Amino acid sequence: MTQPTCTQCEGDDLEQGFIEDAGEHSKGYARWILGPLEKGLLGGAKRMGRPRWQIDALRCRRCGHLELFARTPG
Repeated sequence: MTQPTCTQCEGDDLEQGFIEDAGEHSKGYARWILGPLEKGLLGGAKRMGRPRWQIDALRCRRCGHLELFARTPG
């Protein structure tokens, strides 16, 4: 895989991080879930049986832009 560059300023100094989920009963990190958002009876997202992917976030040190990638199931 080639070194990613920022899609905003074309900088090549990106640092890796993750998106935190601090909601009730969260695991502490956000995940990408396949398909459109469907809400259940209590207003929460329906997630049962849907694939989930870890969200990796790269931040450009030059302009602060975030690039998000869902590469790893989890």
